[in-house]
Amino acid sequence: MVAQSAQAVFPTSGHDHTACVAGALERAAGICAQRGARLTPIRRRVLELVWASHAPIGAYDILARMEPASRRSAPATVYRALDFLMAHGFVHRLSSVNAFVGCGFPDNPHVAQFLICKECGAVAEMEEPRIGRAIEGAAAQAGFEVETPVIEVRGRCPACQKDGAQDARR
Repeated sequence: MVAQSAQAVFPTSGHDHTACVAGALERAAGICAQRGARLTPIRRRVLELVWASHAPIGAYDILARMEPASRRSAPATVYRALDFLMAHGFVHRLSSVNAFVGCGFPDNPHVAQFLICKECGAVAEMEEPRIGRAIEGAAAQAGFEVETPVIEVRGRCPACQKDGAQDARR
């Protein structure tokens, strides 16, 4: 996969998020079918809630947003669904905010790289293969086996930078 520029990974003002969510659910269903894995209704709903925004969401927030009939679900149900979704590459856990985001590249195992806006909370996933190779190479030289390579970078997204520049001019 070709690396994307950092600016290109944040949603633009014309972003069709409904299509974004639908595409994520469709890709997950297709990948599960290929792998013989079950995307149960609860797993699908948890994935849908994770993808409901480009901001990370915590497990208890997911539980709170489940349908009223599902509210009897225990937190363990949500965590089991999240474990399944992470194991299949559909979501990533962001340790710095203890929350989850949808994976933009679920059919391509990769070193997850995230840009996290400290102002609006937007999260954008990048895939820069050179970063993944550098981590794997350095880890191998150290005799270290990488299990969960996730990189989290905090800063300001293009929209917040633009808003900040406009505020400074006022």
